[in-house]
Amino acid sequence: MDFSLTPQQEMLRDTVRRFFQTEVAPIARVCDDEERFPKEMIRQWGDLGLIGIRYPEEDGGSGFDKLGECLAREEMSRVSQAFASTWSVQAHMGLWPIWRSGTAEQKAKYFAPGLRGELVSCFGLSEPEGGSNIRALRTRATKVPGGYRISGSKMYITNSPIADFVLLAARTRPELTPEAVSLFIVELPNPGIVIHKMAKEGIRASETGLLHIDEAFVPDEALLGGQEGTYPIILECLSENRVGVAANCVGMAQGALDAAIAYARDREVGGKRIGHYQAIAHKLADMAAQIEAARWLVYYGAWRIEQNTLDAATAAKVKLTASECALHVTEQAIRIHGGAGIMRDHAVGRFHRDAFVYVIGEGTSEIQRNIIARSLSL
Repeated sequence: MDFSLTPQQEMLRDTVRRFFQTEVAPIARVCDDEERFPKEMIRQWGDLGLIGIRYPEEDGGSGFDKLGECLAREEMSRVSQAFASTWSVQAHMGLWPIWRSGTAEQKAKYFAPGLRGELVSCFGLSEPEGGSNIRALRTRATKVPGGYRISGSKMYITNSPIADFVLLAARTRPELTPEAVSLFIVELPNPGIVIHKMAKEGIRASETGLLHIDEAFVPDEALLGGQEGTYPIILECLSENRVGVAANCVGMAQGALDAAIAYARDREVGGKRIGHYQAIAHKLADMAAQIEAARWLVYYGAWRIEQNTLDAATAAKVKLTASECALHVTEQAIRIHGGAGIMRDHAVGRFHRDAFVYVIGEGTSEIQRNIIARSLSL
């Protein structure tokens, strides 16, 4: 197990860092204030090959492994988790299932343009009553001549207000079984789908929507892979994404630590910089140690994915550790800033609001602990 970075991985990390520092950092605060995402940036990501980081070169991607993806995610979130979240849904949740099991026609029509940033994707799983519990899915797809009629609701759907299509999860059979769950590629806008943009306290620049679906018609060719029962694909997508989200959490924590260190070097109280006071220095030391521990656990999770040995408990450990680390570190960064920490002029408050999202989203910390506990044979 060797986590030494290759020259190619270092180049990827530096490219993402440079882009986010020069193109995203100057607009991160105003986009957060206005709760909007500049859609044209997705095309820029496509031009740079950033959407296809994880996909094979023969399929139009850049050919990096999961560790490469995690390096990129960390650099994105170090500047803005809202922009990183938009990227994550575009690059992974909205395209990976199509790459994994779509027909040749679906890949040509949606996956390839998605990699180039010409089409914006989103993933419609979570619902108002059952959340992301696939077994509680209520959205129904009824077979009709030439296609399906879909009815239901979807909630907290990242990118949906700006998306050109949604990968929509629906039951194609009455019974509540995994085999009854299928994915559809639904082009937007659709006369049967109304999208309401939701206001959030965290990752505000990442546009999120509530979908009301009323007898929305989709043709037969919208069914992912041309077959019903794509539950395993959803599970694979979600499990692998937890490691990616953990990398995002490490990035948020690192961004907050960067800001806290800079403030501790500049701020003077009682004739000396506050970083020279042991109380502040020890906080920063603990934060740095916690981030490093979480980072290496993320790298281990990425390695397990490449070995095809990632299990649910390991993914849960990675996500739990990194998300709780981000929440704690961002809070400590605010404390180090004192009164300045709650001012909009400083990014640490935004980092903390964003970190809160990930002890809830992608599976709450309590759910992660349940998964881990089940693996202990108690």
